[in-house]
Amino acid sequence: MDRNYQHGFSLQHPEVFDAESRTRKAQAALAVFRDVFAERLGTLQLLNVGASSGAMDAVFADAFANVVGIDIDDNAIGYAQQNHVRPNLRFLVADALDIPFPACSFDAVVCSQIYEHVPDQPKLFAEIHRVLKPGGVCYLAATNRLVLLEPHYRMWFLSWLPRGLADRYLRLRGRGDHYYERMHGWAELRRLTSAFRTVDYTERMLADPATYAIEHLVRAGTLKQKVSRFIARSMPWICPGYIWILHKDAVSARPR
Repeated sequence: MDRNYQHGFSLQHPEVFDAESRTRKAQAALAVFRDVFAERLGTLQLLNVGASSGAMDAVFADAFANVVGIDIDDNAIGYAQQNHVRPNLRFLVADALDIPFPACSFDAVVCSQIYEHVPDQPKLFAEIHRVLKPGGVCYLAATNRLVLLEPHYRMWFLSWLPRGLADRYLRLRGRGDHYYERMHGWAELRRLTSAFRTVDYTERMLADPATYAIEHLVRAGTLKQKVSRFIARSMPWICPGYIWILHKDAVSARPR
């Protein structure tokens, strides 16, 4: 993968500066963290891998003791540094494949919709595992390769296609020359995260959208909620996306 694409991602995808959508994502993540950590939350250290423009981190900084956001995109991090100033919040230009912190530095890590952007996904999850403290968790928000409408380009079935065909599809639609994103299905995501103990929060959040701040996506009592819960619970391999909590065991990680 051409890393220059990642260095300038925000220049090609201005939606990363949409503070409203990113604040909503952060609120959902924060609701899950409160469920996991309860009253301990305000004492913990958080790392956001793929912080981009920093809107999510500004929300996290109101709840965690300290927050660090990293991203390889220096334009986005520059924006974050100028627009989200908090005494317990800092941003760094850094590569998620080489996180510039010692092992066991953070109680929690956020990896929200970024796994598909990195060229070495096993290395990404190995780095997250390394910097987490024993007993720490990673909040993983991940899109399934089998999603019908690809979320970055809003093109039907784009992520289903082999690389060459996906590139041609993008060019035919005038949306770019190369499809860099590489999403995976349920089984491959489980393999990539096998060093962790996984707790799937997807169906739990769909069951209580108000508590988990996802009412903008699904409302309680609707047909959409019922169908979504059924798919998440009974057919996870076709679920459009997942929210998983990845636990680094206090003694040792148990592959699954």
